[in-house]
Formats: sequence, structure tokens, C-alpha cells
Amino acid sequence: MNDHTHTFARFWKCALQVNTVGYSEAYRGSSHGLAEGAYNAAIAKRCKALGVDVVGIADHGGIEKIDALRDALNADGIVVFPGFEIACTEKFHMVCLFAEDTTGTELNRYLGALGLTNPEATVWPSSKGCQEIAREVHRLGGFWYAAHAALENGIVFRKSMHNWVDCDLLRAIQIPGAVADLPPEMKQIILNKDHNWKRERPVAVINARDVAKPDDLVHPSATCLIKMTRPSFDAFKVAFLDPESRVRLNSEQPVDAPGIIHSIHMSGGYLDGVHAVLSGHLDTVIGGRGTGKSTLIECLRFALDVPPKGTQARKQHLEIIKENVGKEQGRVEVDLTSSAQHGKRYVVTRRYGEAPIVRDAHGQVSTLLPRDLLPDIDIYGQNEIYELAQDESSRLRLLERFLPQDHEARAQLEHMQRRLRENGEKLTKALDEADQVLAQVNRLPKLQEQLQGYDAMGLKDKLARVPMLERERQIDTRAQEELARVKAALAGLADAQPDVTFISDKALEGLPNATPLVAVRGVLEQLSIAMAALLAQGKTTVANADTAMQAARAGWLKAQTTAQADIENALRSLPASAGRTGQQIGVEYQRLQQEIERIRPLEARVATFGQLTEGLQQERRNLLAELSDRRHERLQALQAATKSLNKRLEGRLRIEIEPEGDRQPLIEFLLDCKLEGVGEKRLIWIKEWPTLSTIELAKSIREGVAALQLDWALTPVVADALAKLPRSKLMALESLELAHRVRIDLNVVHGDVPPVFKALDKLSTGQQCTAILHLLLLDNRDPLVMDQPEDNLDNAFIADRIVRELRLAKTQRQFIFATHNANIPVFGDAEWIGVFSATESRGSLDADAQGSIDVPTIRDNVAIILEGGREAFMQRKAKYEF
Repeated sequence: MNDHTHTFARFWKCALQVNTVGYSEAYRGSSHGLAEGAYNAAIAKRCKALGVDVVGIADHGGIEKIDALRDALNADGIVVFPGFEIACTEKFHMVCLFAEDTTGTELNRYLGALGLTNPEATVWPSSKGCQEIAREVHRLGGFWYAAHAALENGIVFRKSMHNWVDCDLLRAIQIPGAVADLPPEMKQIILNKDHNWKRERPVAVINARDVAKPDDLVHPSATCLIKMTRPSFDAFKVAFLDPESRVRLNSEQPVDAPGIIHSIHMSGGYLDGVHAVLSGHLDTVIGGRGTGKSTLIECLRFALDVPPKGTQARKQHLEIIKENVGKEQGRVEVDLTSSAQHGKRYVVTRRYGEAPIVRDAHGQVSTLLPRDLLPDIDIYGQNEIYELAQDESSRLRLLERFLPQDHEARAQLEHMQRRLRENGEKLTKALDEADQVLAQVNRLPKLQEQLQGYDAMGLKDKLARVPMLERERQIDTRAQEELARVKAALAGLADAQPDVTFISDKALEGLPNATPLVAVRGVLEQLSIAMAALLAQGKTTVANADTAMQAARAGWLKAQTTAQADIENALRSLPASAGRTGQQIGVEYQRLQQEIERIRPLEARVATFGQLTEGLQQERRNLLAELSDRRHERLQALQAATKSLNKRLEGRLRIEIEPEGDRQPLIEFLLDCKLEGVGEKRLIWIKEWPTLSTIELAKSIREGVAALQLDWALTPVVADALAKLPRSKLMALESLELAHRVRIDLNVVHGDVPPVFKALDKLSTGQQCTAILHLLLLDNRDPLVMDQPEDNLDNAFIADRIVRELRLAKTQRQFIFATHNANIPVFGDAEWIGVFSATESRGSLDADAQGSIDVPTIRDNVAIILEGGREAFMQRKAKYEF
């Protein structure tokens, strides 16, 4: 037998129809050319090489050679179930196997009890029928299966329907390959889908091809896989009580879960010395109250640094860790395999008061954190599911993991939102500036009319130089602005120099195509050199231009000063009028002329601003249209994913998407706008409106009060307040993102009846927990750990729904449950059951308290702890009249 730690059930490779040395020549007419000793050694060697752990010896014509073959196999650690193949009176073959310690003498006695006559043809014929043989084998403590079921000497081929349907002790049949390869009629029978051949309990299907020589073991149909904790005949028989979980063909190889917690080791604290070696499939923790079940779950959470999701759960977690780990500065060690890190093995350790430490398979401390190893692990403490069920946001976060993680679509939406914000800022600024310019230009006619009044006083000729000097000043200002713009552009160009550090020799080291990349670096380096030369030349040119401009301005400034002095002299010579001195009149005239000359160039800018704003508005229209398209595409992807999710949840849950159903952000946005006379109650229409688009709402607001009342049925107060929103708020409104809401409905009826779905917020607490559990049991690459998942659930639901899902899901994902409910470890067929016990000061988990239901001590503990003992179980069974 191969060397394994026997703390959990796993699949063992079994060859269940191996023949002794003389079979090939006697029944196949060919010789393998090996003497008995060499044959036995070759069979043992080939079994060991192929990983065969269990052999059933089922010779056709004698049992005298069994012991020698058994000894050879046992010497290599291979477990042997001795037996024989016989034929019943219905003329089909039955392979009978017995416990590993059954002697040859006992086998001979069994043959007599089974009514064997003298051998004829190729198999021992019995004087008894199938069901009589089945009962006798059962009385003798043996196990039988229908050999060659689909072939000439098989139960199905011979159409022995009454034995197939009526024989409760028919637990397994042998077929030559995969079920899918059988003829359609036989396949329907074996899958228990033929009404005429319908059995109350389907049979297990095994491959156990006759092995007549060592090479026959290589054929895939020579072996099958049986799940046991330790290979033994008792565990072997238990496996066929639950073949759906425990029997596999080689064509149905089980797949290990991606992310696995292999073991949990405790040092110090209440669980000091506990070492739980888990299966990676369904692992259950049982024990009386106060034995440390919840402590183990919380210690696992502590080691992996997985924070509780609920407020009460966080409080409970901290209390348990402080009390049971903190007092002795305890340490938790977790051995795991990480799917996220491509199947690598790690050990996580954590002492109380310290952060977790991650070590790789070589013992080196890693920079990775526990959440990098098992990013999708779920851990729920006692009643945490109940707390989660009460919080809508937590439920939605849970559901999000099963919907498409459209990071690219989200990034596109965020990019578009950023562009819309930038566009809004530019457009708001441009429109504000355009409004200011237009307001100035609109003053021009009035200013010119005022100027004509001064002209009537003869000031035009006397102060003719005033407007021209003002025009000169405008030109000077613009010239300096142009030079400053060139300086800024030159500084920006300097910042844009190419960076080649990313393509250094170190960065290229070891790359297969480094040579052409070195050439790319050379191009960038040459560009950098050329740009540096151009920048140096540009700086010199700009500096020279600045010097020349200041020199030119010096002459102009002198002329301006002289001209301004002449004007002031002319002003002093002006006659008084209407109570004002001539100088006062001249100053007013000069100021008016300057204002007109300042505004006059703005007339040309009105058209420029018009082009600018129109361009920005067109850009915004394009962006909004693209935003609408992206939102639609994302919604379609979400709806498609929801449809797929509903197929997986068919008959249990129903998920629906409410597009842009979360209206609260819009309400909060409008409240922040401080709308006149509008409070939260006046905005209740937002939640009630069937289909709401912020883009369409902004459009109606721009169209005015009438459009708002007509399109949105708003009251005059609300419509008037919305119509007064500034353009910046309107632009923020039309790009506001409203999240989709997810509706969860639960089928509240059991059994084969039409489903009745009710919304989550209309369910009882237990039903809400049920809905959450359905989601948690869906596919996930990392383990699901729960303390008492049965809380708030009824036993019928656990047996009918949860256990059924667990049996399917555990082949692809690890589940670690602390439970008081027998349905989970028994009907779920837990591969590992850890039986916790306690003294006054410690909880413990002994090595022999770990295993599956096929281990007698584990089975007895399950019956005592979860069923109240065998007597209590039998009393209930009697009362139920089962």
C-alpha cells in the first residue's frame, strides 16, 4: 500500500478482477510464459508502478493459488480482497470478494455455502439464483458485483430484469469502459433512466477488466477509483453505499480543488497541539459545545488575515482570538496551495500581536500577503451569514464576484467620465469667458453714443491721439503675451525629452530579442541629443528676442510718456462746461476712448469664442453618445452573465438586473445643489420613475420648465428649481453614473413542484440566509469556510438543497464547515471529519479522531455527537416507521 497520511478519504486505485497464474492458459488459450513466482512478482511490480493500491483476486477455476499472489502483493503494501467469480442459475456472472484476512480454507467453505457444483465451461456454476447468492455473500460479510454486465455473460445482456430491479444487494456492476460508450439501450438502463428497469437506488458502475497477465493492468478499464480513508474491506463496502460520491471510473478522474488549505496547526492557546490535516474537498469539524470548533474557524481567519464582514462578527472574532490565542501568545500555521499563484505551495504563520508571515515551499519569506494566495476565500463565523443577509450592500458585493469583472469596460467608462469632466471644465470656462466678452461688446454702442456727445464739444480734434495711443498699448500687451507663450512652450518641450532609463542594459538583460530593442534605444538617444541642441538654440533665440523686444519697447515707452504729457497739457487747456473743469472733461473723454479701444478688439473674439464653444459642445455630444453606447454594452454583458448565472441557479434562485436602479446618487447630487424649495421628499419621484436617464433629464432641464413638467410630470416648484441649475451642474448631472441594482428571488418551495419565487427583502431571516448560501456554494477557486452554516435553516432544506449542492461542488472547491447537523458530514459524504473534544482547559483533535465516515470510530462519534447515539437514532427511526 502506498504511503499516505490516513486522516481523510481519498480515491484509491483498485484492480478488482486480477486472476492467478493459470487463468490465461486455461481460459484464454494463451500462455504468458511465466512461472507462478515470476507471475506473482510481475503482477505486484506492475501494480506498484501503476499506483494500484487495492487488488481483488477473483479467479474462475480455483482458489489454491490465491495465497501466493496475495503474499506477493502484500509485500509491496498492496491491500488484497480475495474471492472468486461464479455464475448463478440465471447464467450471468458474479464476482464475490471478501475481507483481506479471509483464508483459503474460509473461501472453500464459502464456495460450498454458495451451492457450487463441479466446474464446467469457464466459471464455477452455482445451484442458487442471483438473489440467494447475494444474501449469502452478505451474510458471510462479503461483497459482490455483477461482472461483464453489458457483455454476453452479464446481467443486463441476459435481460435479467427482475434481479436488476428487485435485488437490493446489487450495489455495483462492471462495464468494459465509459458509460458514454455503451449502446443507447444499455446506457439508459445503467443510468436508471429506463422506466421498466427503474431501481430505487442506482447501482455503482466500475471497471474491473479480467487481468490474466501483468500487462493487462495497463488498460484503463482494468482499474477504477474507490474513495476510502484507509484501504480496507469495510471502507470498501461503505463506499458502495454512496457510489455517486465514492466510486469513479478512470475516465471520470476527480480534479483537486484549485486553492486548498492542507493543514492547520496550533501552538499555544486553547487549541495547543491541534494539527488538522484536511482533504481539500468537504472537511467538517464536529464536537460538543466548547470543544473549539468555532475557535478553529476564527484562528484560520486570524492566520489568513481575512476580516469579518459584519460588525457583530468582527467583535466576536476579536473576543475569540484574544481569549483563546492571545493569553498565551499563541501561533497559527496554515499549509496551503494557491491557485492565484499557479498551484504553488506556501505556509502562512501568525503569532498573536504580529502580522502574518508567508513562506514559500523552500522556507523563504515571501513578499506576498495571505490575500495574494487565496484572494477569493470566504470565511464566515457563527451567525455572520445572518448579519450579511440583513445588509443589502454586502449582498450585492457578494453577488458581484459571479458577474463579469469587466475591468476594461470600467476603465473605459472612467476614462470617458474623466474626458467629460475635462470637457465640462473647458466648456464652462469658454462659455463664461464668451459671456463676459459678449457683455463687454454689448456695451460698445452705448459707449460710442457717449463719445459722440464729447465730439460735439470739439474734443475729437484736440484729443485725436488718445485712441491711437490706447491702441498702441493694446498691441504692446499682446506682443508681450506672445513672447511669454513661446517661453512656456519651450519649457514644456524641455519636460517632454525622451526617457531611456526604461530600456537600460539591465532592463534588456536576458530578453530573447534584445538586439533590435537596443537599436530602438539608440533612436531615442539620438532624438534626445537632437532635441537638446534644438532646445539650447531655442532658448538662445528667445533670450535674444526678449532683449531686442525690451530695447524696442524702451523707445516706444519714451514716446508714450511724451505723448501722454502732451495730452495732459491739452486737457488742462480745455474750457469748463456744466460745472466741470476742462481737465475733468478731458480725463473722462480719455477714459471713454480707452474703454472703447479696449473693447473694440473683442468684437473679433466673439466669433472665435463661438467656434471654440461649438467645437467643445460637439465634442461633448460625441462623448455623451459614446458614454451611452458603453453603458449599453456593459448592461448587455451584465444581463448575459445574469442569464448564465440563472441557469446555474435554476430552481433555486433567480437574479434580475434593474438597469440604473440605484437612484440615491442622483438624489444626493440634487440635494447638494441646494435647489430652492426642494427637499428630499420632493425628489421621491426619482426612485419611482420607471426608466431614468441622467442625459435625458439634463436635456429636459435645458429646454425649460414646460419640458420638465411635460416629460417628467414634475410640480412647478421642482421644475422651476431644476431649470435654474447652472450649466456646470447640468454637465455634471448628465455624466452622473447610476449603478445597476440586482434583484435576488428565492424559490421558497421544496421538491418536484413548480418553483415559487419571492424577493429577498420579502423573505424571512432563514430564507434570506438560504439565498446567501446558494450564492456562496457557487463555483469559486478558493475555499469556503463556515461556522455552523445550518443556523437559521431547517433540516429539510439542508438535506434537499444544501447537501445536494455540496456533493457536486466539493469536487471543484474546498469546503470547511464546523457543524452540529448530521446531514452535512453524512449525506454530504465529508472526506474529512475532525472530532473535537475538550478537557477543562484545552480543546483537542487527536490523530485517530480524523477521518471519514468509513472509519468506525469516526462513524460512532458522528452518531453520538450529531444523532444522540445509536439508540436515539434507532428510536427515531422506529417512530418515523422508516
